[in-house]
Amino acid sequence: MKRLFVTLIILLSLHASYAAHIIGGEMRYEYVGPGVAPNSKIYRIIMVLFRGDATGPNVADLAPSYIIAIYNNDNNQKVRGTAGSTGDNWTISKISSLPNPSVPIILPTCIQGAPALNYTYAIYAMTIELPDNLNGYTAAFQTCCRLAGLMNVANSTGSTYSCRIPGTNQLGTGTDNCPSFKLPINVICKDAPFTLDFGAIEVDPNDSLVYSLCEAFNGGASTNASFDDPAPPPYASANYNLPYSGTNPFGTSVSINPQTGVISGMAPDFGRYVVCVCINVYRQGVLIATHKKDLIVQVSDCTLTAANAMPDFVTCDGFNVQFSHTSNGANSVFWDLGDLSTQGDTSSSNTPTYTYSDTGRYTIKLVINRGTGCADSTYRTIGVYPGFFPDFTNTGICISNPVQFNDATTATYGVVNGWRWNFGDLTTLADTSRSQNPSWLYAGIGPKDITLIASSSKGCRDTITKSITIIDKPPITLAFKDTLICVPDAVQLQASGTGVFSWTPLTNIVNANTGTPTVNPTSTTWYHVQLNEQGCINTDSVQVRVVSFVTLNAMPDTIICLTDSVRLNVVSDGLQYLWSPAASLNDPTLKNPMALPTGTSTQYTVIARIGSCTAQDNVTITAIPYPVANAGNDTLICYNQPAYLNGSHNGVSFAWSPTGSLINANTLNPTAFPADTTAYVLSVLSDQGCPKAGTDTVIVAVLPKIVPFAGNDTLVIVNQPLQFNATGGTSYQWIPSTWLNDPSIGDPIGIYGANADSIRYTVLVFNQAGCYDSAFVKVTVFKTNPYVFVPSAFTPNGDGLNDLIRPIAVGVKRINYFSIYNRWGQLLFKTTTNGHGWNGRIKGVPQATNVFVWMVSAVDYLDKPIFLKGTVTLIR
Repeated sequence: MKRLFVTLIILLSLHASYAAHIIGGEMRYEYVGPGVAPNSKIYRIIMVLFRGDATGPNVADLAPSYIIAIYNNDNNQKVRGTAGSTGDNWTISKISSLPNPSVPIILPTCIQGAPALNYTYAIYAMTIELPDNLNGYTAAFQTCCRLAGLMNVANSTGSTYSCRIPGTNQLGTGTDNCPSFKLPINVICKDAPFTLDFGAIEVDPNDSLVYSLCEAFNGGASTNASFDDPAPPPYASANYNLPYSGTNPFGTSVSINPQTGVISGMAPDFGRYVVCVCINVYRQGVLIATHKKDLIVQVSDCTLTAANAMPDFVTCDGFNVQFSHTSNGANSVFWDLGDLSTQGDTSSSNTPTYTYSDTGRYTIKLVINRGTGCADSTYRTIGVYPGFFPDFTNTGICISNPVQFNDATTATYGVVNGWRWNFGDLTTLADTSRSQNPSWLYAGIGPKDITLIASSSKGCRDTITKSITIIDKPPITLAFKDTLICVPDAVQLQASGTGVFSWTPLTNIVNANTGTPTVNPTSTTWYHVQLNEQGCINTDSVQVRVVSFVTLNAMPDTIICLTDSVRLNVVSDGLQYLWSPAASLNDPTLKNPMALPTGTSTQYTVIARIGSCTAQDNVTITAIPYPVANAGNDTLICYNQPAYLNGSHNGVSFAWSPTGSLINANTLNPTAFPADTTAYVLSVLSDQGCPKAGTDTVIVAVLPKIVPFAGNDTLVIVNQPLQFNATGGTSYQWIPSTWLNDPSIGDPIGIYGANADSIRYTVLVFNQAGCYDSAFVKVTVFKTNPYVFVPSAFTPNGDGLNDLIRPIAVGVKRINYFSIYNRWGQLLFKTTTNGHGWNGRIKGVPQATNVFVWMVSAVDYLDKPIFLKGTVTLIR
């Protein structure tokens, strides 16, 4: 929701001279009666001052009295009083000793965040008897220093409040009472419609009032709020900041009703503004007096409720319409989209979309806060007339002639009735037109962007922009600039462009004044064309080469290998060609086609043509079969094993490749020792005429090297099943097969009786080619229960004997931990791997001879726990 700001009587900033509390005022007069002296009148001079709600040590209340000056307008001399520092001014006093009354504040019906205002005012008055004169009298009060930070008036600009009592030149023998401005202050909001009532009360029934915005007066030479020697008229205007002025105090689109004095429009951005209103008083059509009031107003933070739909519009793009609004204070919305043919044309969306069933004008209603005390509504009118397409064409683009533009806009509904052209001539601002079909003479060549804004009687409006290029001569487009004919043929020249064509020379030519003349010269001739577009001229030329016969020489007869293709070629000046037979050609109409003969000998005939003249020639292509090579069958060998190749052929010579891994490569039966899979190619040449070799390939696939593994040497106890797991091949054979359940698999199970001590197995590991390699594993059988053996001492001296203290587990499925501690309980080593041990070092430092504690936790092959501990001696 957009936040708005209330326009208020402004609270002025503090000023050391105690003037910042006065934020506006007016001075007026009332006729009391005839004076005591002949030809005189008694007037009451009244001054109203407004005070803001500022507080602080430098902010004073409105004073009980102030000093004013009164000047005779006939001679601009003071009407002498007895007050002030000069002793010739007048005292005007507050009419009541009661506290200053509050200024009435008028709030809109629905406002959110309304400010709490506490503004007061005081009325001062004095009575004076003044002799009649021609031009009357001026009473004035001056004070310094409007507050700083005003949006429209410069800092340190004071105020003058004055009234001008008419003389006999204005009133004759009559009397007058000055109109009095109303007191209430209207609250308005930033960026929202507002009203500010500067209306006045007129007691003279024969007088009429005309209101206008005008310039406020500055404070003259005043330096404080108690300035006691006001200057005579005329009074200077306040110093307005651009773009503000007395008639444009808000810098936005506002106006004042000249009959009521109500200012209205869109409120400005938040800030403080001086607003001054003048009232011209007319009696029987004659201006008799002018009265003014100025006031400082402020923009504060608040929100007004106001419905505001998108402006009236016409859509010409289709029947689907998107709606939106910029309402203030809208807690809910309701749209009636004006389609009387249905009840389904309502929406509660902020941005509804609706598809109308027919063209026409529709009245849209937007209601915000429907059914509440802060509801508001507004109406808009839209038109739905799809099928409007702006377009135009142009004739001529020559710099020396005007370009003619022709409207081509179409409207399905209504008629096109408005055109606004911009011809894109950057040398002038006058390159516009409102005609339907205007013309424009450009000042220079080059690209020009032409814009047409077209409109229709239904309110459609759309824009199209096209580019044209202005040239200094009309373009000529030639279909060709060189051609060839044969006597006695004719040829039609082809030129296109805008304007009148003329060709030279005029011999052997028909229709020389068109873009497409026919010529039949007997010898090579240049024909020159001229294009004239209303005096804008361009020229070009075409060469017609003339021959009396066709030259044609086909390529020599050629031998190729059968299944190969060959490009046929001729040397000829022909324009058209036809080869036969066509079946084995990629395109028989090409000068040099590709041929793929299927027989051993094919004669191709070519006819070359220039118009009615032809020539013929032949070429024979002999296709000899490739020699036959047979490299043998693909084979599979083991790593580092030989392969024996066996080739054959019907040619006169052969060669193998690659030869680096071949022994006797110059024979048909070489021996191959490839390190990995290799393709060997046998190439054969013959003496039958085929110039290329026949080839065949044999693949020798080499299996990877066998990496056999039988497992690590291991320890078991009697009757403990041992699972083997050999790897590295596709099949296996264990030797010997003693105590194994299946010696022909990679993972047999061995179970050992009490009569077994140890056994060493050899496993043969085979690959898919039957090649093999072997590995070994030793099994030691303990005739004990499952146990973890730990030596009682070790000598880590690097001699390879007893250098580690490690667990030796038998009948054990896993070791949970094997730990070694010093005598202080510090953990020195820990492992879960059988046979992994400690080398007698801590952080790389060899330990001295000492006794250490070990502990081991394990699970046997029957899943029973084992826990052991003991000591071990390190001997140096």
